[in-house]
Amino acid sequence: MSRYRNFGLFLTLAACWGTAFVAISAGLEHFPPVLFAALRYDVAGIVMLAYAAYTLEGDEWLPHGRDEWAVVAVGAVLLIAAYHAFLFVGQQNTTAAAAAILVSLSPVLTTGFARALVPSDALSVVGVFGVVLGLVGVAVISQPDPADLLAPDFVAKLLVFCAAASFALGSVLTRRIDASLPIETMEAWSMLGGALVMHAISLGLGEPIEPAAWTHPEALGALAYLALVASALGFLLYFDLLERLGAVEINMVSYVAPIFTAIVGWLYLGEVVDATTLLGFALIVAGFAVVKRRALREEFDHVNRIYSRE
Repeated sequence: MSRYRNFGLFLTLAACWGTAFVAISAGLEHFPPVLFAALRYDVAGIVMLAYAAYTLEGDEWLPHGRDEWAVVAVGAVLLIAAYHAFLFVGQQNTTAAAAAILVSLSPVLTTGFARALVPSDALSVVGVFGVVLGLVGVAVISQPDPADLLAPDFVAKLLVFCAAASFALGSVLTRRIDASLPIETMEAWSMLGGALVMHAISLGLGEPIEPAAWTHPEALGALAYLALVASALGFLLYFDLLERLGAVEINMVSYVAPIFTAIVGWLYLGEVVDATTLLGFALIVAGFAVVKRRALREEFDHVNRIYSRE
């Protein structure tokens, strides 16, 4: 029963995060990009902070000391602000499916950053090949034209790649900081801090503030879905599954989510995934399998042992 529960929650999480890219594309018709991302995390941060205060004991919902606030700062700047600012701006000129596939490179980049920042843990030749394979997948999807490297579509995909890189680097740095901060607290304060950073960026970019446009039903629906379903519910599911499944299995959600993105994007936005994008996705998944080959082998052996006992 627990196995079916985990599988159901895994698919639910993939659906929440996969369809989030479609909600972003829909909301960008009504909101300026960075402000849209900031509003999303205004709401999600408040919800997560309330959840942390309700579920944690004493004052565990509040960070203490330099290390705990350092983790929050990294989360706010890289995991929330940089990731979503790059993603939302980039997704203005690319499809939801292409964005979801490019973001799926994040687990590969996370391994690359982790090994680069810990020299004693350097990647093997095969591991380097896996990272390069993932990057080739990005190049296939982006299709850069050397004669026009400032083409809107290429720049958009490059920005989404920067989003994936920001998230990967932030994930590594938060793990390197020695802090015993509850994950709910870290996420809540990172969301609120990231929202403040994005509000500042939005003001610096001179994005228009037009509340009248935000009352459109599609705008309100996209914002509510991203804040409450993709962010608040999505992260709660992620934390639960991370504890039950471990990092290797939960990373696989990055490769299931684009399937939901492609289906819902086609149904709601009329976006079609071309063969080149599918090829790039296959290369990224292959890169992940090469980089994580030992962990995947151990995971498969573990699953086989469980099934053999039943």
